[in-house]
Amino acid sequence: MSATAHNWAVLIADVVGSTSRPDLRRVLGDKLRRASRMHRGLLKLPYSVTAGDEFQALALSPGLMPELIFDLRRRLQPLALRIGVGIGSLPGPLMPPVNKLSGEAFVLARQAIEDVKTGAPHKYPVLTAFQSRNPSFDRMANLVYGLHDTLLQEISARQWKTIDGYLVQRRRAPLAARALGIATSTLSRNLRRGRFWQISETVEEMKKILEACF
Repeated sequence: MSATAHNWAVLIADVVGSTSRPDLRRVLGDKLRRASRMHRGLLKLPYSVTAGDEFQALALSPGLMPELIFDLRRRLQPLALRIGVGIGSLPGPLMPPVNKLSGEAFVLARQAIEDVKTGAPHKYPVLTAFQSRNPSFDRMANLVYGLHDTLLQEISARQWKTIDGYLVQRRRAPLAARALGIATSTLSRNLRRGRFWQISETVEEMKKILEACF
């Protein structure tokens, strides 16, 4: 299948409150290099910093984007990210670095992250937005992620640490609790209060929706 006939998913992200971190470029570069290694099975092209606090990536398929978004947010803690996703065509060949490419999916991703920055179309702050050629999908995805991001923004640093430890141990609660030095009951409570189960369900259902739509 040619690059133009395929629905590609482009991610454009930037760091919230980046001006308050004088070491941001170094921290972001280190974290993105590690994330690119861990996300080899999810990315067509790895993360590339475009300017300052902004970076881009190209997913292997749109259906991988929910998993990619959440794992990226986890791995880049304590940095908070605004993320725009564009789904559309791209002219080939698709060669790194991703920040030298252009095309419909990049234009849509740029529109999406601008929506996050301006708050459109919501009346409350969000961290994620989608844009595609399918308006019905966009409305539904942005509603789901608007609610998802409301939960995400309430996660504390301790809860993120618990979520990370739980996933590093492949969802084995006793091993994760032991590694974190907490009781299993405390781990379960932190996951519940961090809305981990709601967020995990959102990721799984959005994967299915994206696969069905694209």
